[in-house]
Amino acid sequence: MVNRFVLNSISYHGKGAIKEIPGELTRRGYKNAFVCSDPDLVKFGVTKKVTDLLDQAGIAYTLYSEIKPNPTIKNVQDGVAAIKAAGSDCIVAIGGGSSMDTAKAIGIINENPEFADVRSLEGVADTKKHATFTIAVPTTAGTAAEVTINYVITDPEKVRKFVCVDTNDIPEVAVVDPDMMASMPAGLTAATGMDALTHAIEGYTTKGAWELSDMFHYEAINLISHNLRDAYAEAKSGNPGSGREQMALGQYIAGMGFSNVGLGIDHSMAHTLSAHYDTPHGVACAMLLPISMEFNKPVVAERQAKIAEAMGVDTTGMSTDAAADAAIDAVRQLSADVNIPKTCDGLVEADLDQLATDALNDACYPGNPREATHDQVVELFRKIMA
Repeated sequence: MVNRFVLNSISYHGKGAIKEIPGELTRRGYKNAFVCSDPDLVKFGVTKKVTDLLDQAGIAYTLYSEIKPNPTIKNVQDGVAAIKAAGSDCIVAIGGGSSMDTAKAIGIINENPEFADVRSLEGVADTKKHATFTIAVPTTAGTAAEVTINYVITDPEKVRKFVCVDTNDIPEVAVVDPDMMASMPAGLTAATGMDALTHAIEGYTTKGAWELSDMFHYEAINLISHNLRDAYAEAKSGNPGSGREQMALGQYIAGMGFSNVGLGIDHSMAHTLSAHYDTPHGVACAMLLPISMEFNKPVVAERQAKIAEAMGVDTTGMSTDAAADAAIDAVRQLSADVNIPKTCDGLVEADLDQLATDALNDACYPGNPREATHDQVVELFRKIMA
């Protein structure tokens, strides 16, 4: 069996890393950047931390910020029109998963115009050219979109999200600067942090997991579970600390792994919740994580026992079954400690059949280690009803 691993060609980590951006562009001869960022980051001056550096370096740029929290087909198509109008030769994506996913789709279509309808990118698209050169700068510690070959777009007309997987979409350069995450409020810190933990745990237990991905996921579980509470407290108090910096690293390491081996039923269900109820992705993942772990336990108990160890649980003398339960309990407690809700607003019995259908058709579901029936998925959704 051949296993493929795709990563950024270059990544920068640590405080002040954004100062490397102008040099990365000028060394390659790029002169006109298309800056993708969301409206709130522009409003609160986070995007300006990067555009000021571009100004100082004399690099022209056009700002595109028509991006929704769950980016839509129209967001992408408007962005494609904007980058062509600007004549930009590179992209700088600044934000969480929404900004970076939008930038990925724009960059792909800019170089592969035959996919301009956007929907044809779903699944594994046969693109011929790599996306427009992109530097990705995350402002949340969760999605790891800066290092993945995946992106997710919302189709409002069909009330669904679709996942695109393409080695041509990975940003060439990732700049993971914890200072760019300093404005994250506590709620967003919690949600994105639990999204990162879900990436690490699902990546560790997915069908495609192997030794190289295991190395990344185990360490990501360790870093995230030991630092999310501190990062959350730092966000609430406004006092800087090591929690946020360690979370920035942990979420990136998780992305290095799951991007290459896939995820599972938690993400397939979370995508469905977000499409139908606009539930924040990280919150949806967190609500479903212990539930999906319980469902998968019969086939991955040994790996879940290792997850307990990574989370700092003393499993001495425990059976494999008990250690797996301890991992699930530890996840549930971490989620509670950072105030993640346990139920989904708006979720009603009448919607469960369609939700289950959509989740089983999501691109993340095939990676799940245990096969699920439609009725079983309905029951999993029912567990997060208010």
